[in-house]
Amino acid sequence: MTQTRGAIIVGASSGIGEALARQLADEGYEIGLAARRTERMREIGNELPTKSYVATMDVTDTEDARAGFFELAEAMGSVDLVVLNAGVGPFNPKLEWEPERRAIDVNVRGFVALATAAMEYFETVGREDHSSELDGQLVGISSVAAHFGGGGVQAYCASKAFVSTYLEGLRARQRGADSNVSITTVEPGYVDTELSMGDFWECSPETAAKQIARAIQKEKTHVYVTRRWRVVAWALDLTPNWLLRRLL
Repeated sequence: MTQTRGAIIVGASSGIGEALARQLADEGYEIGLAARRTERMREIGNELPTKSYVATMDVTDTEDARAGFFELAEAMGSVDLVVLNAGVGPFNPKLEWEPERRAIDVNVRGFVALATAAMEYFETVGREDHSSELDGQLVGISSVAAHFGGGGVQAYCASKAFVSTYLEGLRARQRGADSNVSITTVEPGYVDTELSMGDFWECSPETAAKQIARAIQKEKTHVYVTRRWRVVAWALDLTPNWLLRRLL
């Protein structure tokens, strides 16, 4: 008998998270939906072709979010995949404290709280439950913005640089670990969501979800969405800082 696969998506009530929930459900995953908007998640869950679970979660309340994650995983019975998609991207050229604080609370503190929870789950329950060589998959949604510091969106860019570097560190940690967890960094460019800051090479959430699902299937370590954004990321990495300051 084939074991049913389970996926928890944090930040699943809209945008990439919602589209990925629908894509993975179509591929046979049971879906755990986690976000603040409970009713919206219930609507999405009712439309999925597989079994769904809903957990109301505010990632800025890190202890409660971690407890909610483990409760959701226990209710699902088996979780093979965790996608961390919750994020905010305030435009804050006046450097008001509240938007900067919230960006760090959601994109950094909330991300790490749930990344460590997911790894703890995979390294304990995952190793006991999975008959395959892979103990679990962790996917973090970063951004091409991780490659530069944009004026007005400095907290967002910095927080996404943290996400990408943190996931790289987790992959390095895996090389000496007893467990086998696949860790994928996703760096989207412009996606047609509430966070989108432009329409250059903008893709739909559904297109993004299909490419992310393909990366999950292939256990990729790093993927740009859409793939053409790798050229932009490489160019940003190679451009001298003095020129970037003029351009950005």
